Amino acid sequence: MKLLIVSDSHGLTSELLELKERYGKEVDAMIHCGDSELQADQEEIKDFLTVRGNCDYERKFPLDIKTEIEGNNIFVTHGHHYNVKMTLMNLSYKAKEVNADFVFFGHSHILGAEMIDNRLFLNPGSLLMPRGRVEKTYAIVEKTEQTIRISFYTDRHEELQDLRQIFSL
Repeated sequence: MKLLIVSDSHGLTSELLELKERYGKEVDAMIHCGDSELQADQEEIKDFLTVRGNCDYERKFPLDIKTEIEGNNIFVTHGHHYNVKMTLMNLSYKAKEVNADFVFFGHSHILGAEMIDNRLFLNPGSLLMPRGRVEKTYAIVEKTEQTIRISFYTDRHEELQDLRQIFSL
């Protein structure tokens, strides 16, 4: 399974089109963790699984998405309803409740990935206003039978190799 994860693009359009062009045919899903500030029928966001963030007014985007991709339970939320700027505890309770293997969220604009109770929690950072680093980022998640590989990329599609993580299964 290979996934593209973005968040907090706050009105950007050409960057999302570029990601769709670059990855659309090579990933199993493109996921937007909210605060796109776009409408659901806009071409830039159409092919993304998208949730509604605190800056989104499009009611067609759900607050949370639970889906299955290649046998993996995926949970996507923006994070503001789970207080992710303070703790991942509330989100980890929800992940257990929905039996998620992967949890993708945004809101804080701070990139990061960690395993909690054998679940991957990942925030891809922000394509517009990163916090904690200067790079505007997105993430690629690749799962094989033995590993989960996390790669963070800049908006110029350069991998931040010092942030690459590989978790053994």
